[in-house]
Order: sequence, then C-alpha cells, then structure tokens
Amino acid sequence: MARTVRDANLETRTARARLKARGKPYYRSIDTGLHLGYRKGRAGGKWVMRWYVGDQAYEVETIATADDTLDADGAAIMSFGDAQALARQLYVDRKRQRAGLSTKRGPYTVRGAIEDYLAWFDQNRKTGRDARWRAEALILPSLGNEECAKLTSEKLRKWRDDLATDSPRLRTKKGEAQQYRELVEGDDPDEAARRRRATVNRTLTILKAALNHAWRERKIGSDEPWRAVKPFKEADAARVRYLSLAECKRLINASDPTFRSLVHAGLLTGCRFSEIAAALVADFNPDSGTLHIRTSKSGKPRHVVLTDEGVTFFAGLCAGRSPRDRMLLKADGGRWLKSHQSRPMRDTCERAKIEPPAGFHILRHTYASHFIMNGGPLLVVAKNLGHSDTRMVEKHYGHLAPSYIADAVRAAAPKFGFKPDKKIAALKVPA
Repeated sequence: MARTVRDANLETRTARARLKARGKPYYRSIDTGLHLGYRKGRAGGKWVMRWYVGDQAYEVETIATADDTLDADGAAIMSFGDAQALARQLYVDRKRQRAGLSTKRGPYTVRGAIEDYLAWFDQNRKTGRDARWRAEALILPSLGNEECAKLTSEKLRKWRDDLATDSPRLRTKKGEAQQYRELVEGDDPDEAARRRRATVNRTLTILKAALNHAWRERKIGSDEPWRAVKPFKEADAARVRYLSLAECKRLINASDPTFRSLVHAGLLTGCRFSEIAAALVADFNPDSGTLHIRTSKSGKPRHVVLTDEGVTFFAGLCAGRSPRDRMLLKADGGRWLKSHQSRPMRDTCERAKIEPPAGFHILRHTYASHFIMNGGPLLVVAKNLGHSDTRMVEKHYGHLAPSYIADAVRAAAPKFGFKPDKKIAALKVPA
C-alpha cells in the first residue's frame, strides 16, 4: 500500500480552518505527476485531484467533500488520508481510460499485469507479438489468476522449474490439444535441456517486465518476490552455427530463381528475413552503396553498408523498376510474409546437401562470422547488423575475431614436433 503523505496544513480540520478561502486549491504532491488539493469555501472545503497529462498540461477533478464539519465516512466525506487513497485509485483509472484499458475493480492479477504491459508495449515498441505468444502459451495458463500481491519467490521458482522440464511444444491448430515433441534417437538430451532453459529465461524476462511495469505504476506494493528469482545460468551458451563459403555457394546454386535472390541478399547484408522482405527498391542507394532498413527488430532504422559485390547485386535487382516496388517478391508476384521462407530454405538445404538443414537466420550468422574472421572490427559489424553496441556481437562471434591472446599463444606456446601416427589415423572408430 502506498505511503500516506503528511501535510501540517491539510491533514486536520483544525489546520484547514486557519487557511484563507480562495478559488485556487492548496495542493500537495502525493505521487509523481499527481497532486491532492484542498479548495476551501465559506461553508467547507472540497478535495480535488490534479494529474499531469503531458505537454505541460494538467487535468483537475473534484473527488470528495472534506471532513471540515462532519466526520469522515470514507465515501462522500473524506479525511486527508482517505482522499489520498481515492486520488491514487482514480489516477490509475484515468490513465487506463486514456490507454483504452478496462477500469474494473477486483484483485490485481498476473493476467491484468500482462494485459497492461502488452498494451504499453504496443504503444511504445515495434511489436509485442513474441511477448504476447509467450504470455498466452507459457505464463497465463499457470499464473494468470494469481494475485500479484500474493506472489512469492517460491511460487515463481516452481513455475520456472516446471516449465523447464516440460517437453518442447509443437505447432498445434487452434482449438486442438497442445502437442509436444519427444526426444528421439540421436537427440542430445543436454542440448535439449539447454534450449528449454533458454526458452524459460526469455519467458521469465517477459513476466518480470510485466510485473516491473505494474510495480512502477504503483499497482503492486513490492518487487521483491520476482527480483529474487534468477534465470538459469549458461542456458544461452549455444554454439553459433555458420555456413562455410563452399556451403554458401551450394545453397545459392541449389535455390529456385526467386528464392535465390532472397538468399543472396541475406548473405550480402546479414539482414533478418523480415528486414529484407520489407525492403523497397527506393531503399537501395547506389551512390552511397547502402541499403536502408526502415523496419528493424529494435524499431530503429539503419543503413547497411554494402560491399562492391553487394552494390552490383542490388543494382541489378533494382534496375528499371519503380522506387515504390517491393524489392524481393515470390514467384507468383506476392510478398514474402512471415514463415514463407521456412519450407524453401529446408528444401534448398536438402538439394545442396547441407546437414543439418539451416534456417534463414543462419545467413545472418554466416555474414557476421566471416566478417569477423576476416578481421572486421566488432563495432562495425554491430552497426551493420543493427545492434546499438558490441555486446551481442562479442557474445556470439567474439571467439572468431583475431586477437592478441590467440596470436600470442600460437607464437609462444611450445611446439613439440609431433607427427600424426599413421597407424592410429588408419584405425576405424567403432560405431
């Protein structure tokens, strides 16, 4: 519960009796952007609330009669403390109304926190599609009806641990029972467990973000229960896979003509599939040798600097076309939409004999990996990929960069002159 603010001039009827009657209320700040005011009249006073709505503007509303002559009843007649509680409650309602949200009363649940967070996310970020899917599939079925005020660290840890032991979910038609993928022969159980913990960590991040948003909005009294719940360690330490140059050539040669252009664009830019699919002819600038990415995962546009090979490729792709045309289209002339690349990529990898089959996002890893192995600075790679700093690049690709340590080890470590034993090399390892 929020702390009651003290004010010697307003908290008692005796103190308020000494104030002069005037049209302008006597205000006291009780929260960020929220003031409680007392407007004194000849026969008594009224409590008013004033809240900040942006652009140096406030809205003012009379909320109750002050207990100047009659005792407070907590409804029509209110004390200074009662008026503070009501003002905070109404302040939340007014903010929810402006955001198009419900103002119904009742216990504030995890479901309510998730709904509020996703509404904020849609207004302030590019898209909340992934967060919404994770919430509906992995958070709300177990925690949706839990009251936020009654959440405990133990309850959240149990949810986290139970989720980590579930089998991976398979895509299931709406309305049908959820299907799960079981381990088969050849699967690495340790890697499967790591991937599952990584999924749980990403989902836990969304849950914490929603609860923190509610806590900052003063809808939850404390953030201690979820602050004490930590993500799984070493769950995101997956080896980043990339294609060799020979595999890249085979992939391009095995692609159908329209899909080949999409693959080629991915390898030459390191862009995400959604970024390439949304590109217009006007986004290619042959004078600067750049490709303008208008729609990115972070919501921030960027200019990808192209190599000479990239400039030549995109110049040929855009020649004689209207600037408003979509740069890359499917064989039927339609747009590349979400998941349209999955099946062609799988079929192309099969024809190119790339095992295991690579997803389209591997092209982004391939671009970054070869860029860094060729000595490209991490900051330059990060900027071309659309990262704000080098942290993600260092995490996934830093081990590929030529470094002082690697050069020093190879120059100074002892060399024993060992030669491979031909007899051992000829032995076959039993299956």
